[in-house]
Amino acid sequence: MVDLNGTESREAPHPPALVGLARSLDLPLCDYAVFGSGPLIVRGIIEGRNDLDLISRGRAWEQALSVGELVSLPDGTKIVSCFSGAVTIGRSWAYGDFDIDELIDTAEVIDGLPFVKLEHVVRYKEIAARPKDLAHLELLAQYQRDQPPIDR
Repeated sequence: MVDLNGTESREAPHPPALVGLARSLDLPLCDYAVFGSGPLIVRGIIEGRNDLDLISRGRAWEQALSVGELVSLPDGTKIVSCFSGAVTIGRSWAYGDFDIDELIDTAEVIDGLPFVKLEHVVRYKEIAARPKDLAHLELLAQYQRDQPPIDR
């Protein structure tokens, strides 16, 4: 993995099709990150079956507007839907009070795409607390227990 400041890198074993769709948008790395369950999907913690959520700002948002369909959610939030909703791009997050700039600026690059750090995903899933989020938190905890210690 590498953060946007150039730290260490690693490759995910087999990026799912959803990750490939996000990659094909060719958005500027410094202006978006994969959030929601995406950071779990890329690590193989859960399967990516439905969609992939991206947070964006600046040029990435402007570029998304040019390639996708602008959609209003029930709460009035605007998102861009690409590939018939398989990839959605927004400028805010529905659950919690997240600093989008911080999420993007501290993202980890995996297989060439920026992913929000797992600590932020945990916070979001704890706030949302839907049945699927609680199941994801259990799977993430197991994944973290199974990881070898990092030598520094």
